[in-house]
Amino acid sequence: MLLSVHRDHPEPRKIARAAEVLGNGGLIAYPTDTVYGLGCDLMNKQAIEELHMLKAMAKGKPLSFICPDLSDIARYAVVDNATYRVLRHHLPGPYTFVLQATREVPKIAMTRQKTVGIRVPDHPVTQALVRALGRPLINTTASRDGEEPLIDPWEIQERYPTLDLVIDCETGGLEPTTIVDLSTGEVRVLREGAGPIDELV
Repeated sequence: MLLSVHRDHPEPRKIARAAEVLGNGGLIAYPTDTVYGLGCDLMNKQAIEELHMLKAMAKGKPLSFICPDLSDIARYAVVDNATYRVLRHHLPGPYTFVLQATREVPKIAMTRQKTVGIRVPDHPVTQALVRALGRPLINTTASRDGEEPLIDPWEIQERYPTLDLVIDCETGGLEPTTIVDLSTGEVRVLREGAGPIDELV
């Protein structure tokens, strides 16, 4: 089902509807400041397993998740002063930061090294959605592994017909996030994407 939402001024009633779908264990597609994402409630293990099946991903493959703002990250990741300065300078923005996980993160959402990838997209719809849900939103690109991201909400709905909801507010981008590993105390760029890395390295 497609749900049209205004990009810059997301309608609270529609955002609440999408959050209700997530809260009930549903899988949705939504825009970010980079590519369209597929996601579910971080705290719903069954929904995460269904998301793995939807994308035909290996069960142990870690998934990043979205927090509404910087203050929420410290609940789910270890953030020292140096890390906080990097996060504050680059978020919200087109980055995924790999950090050491806290006990608040379900095991299914972390790596064997107990790290997590966290995003705070610079997108009004995504931020409103995560705030309405009240918990982080699992995030993975709306594409098959090795394929270009899908940019059209209609195309996403056709490719993934079992999605409970597709938020339609604009055409998405093609360039994914820049992934930066801060989990060891050093800055390591794991993937160059939409976010510039000049000030990171």
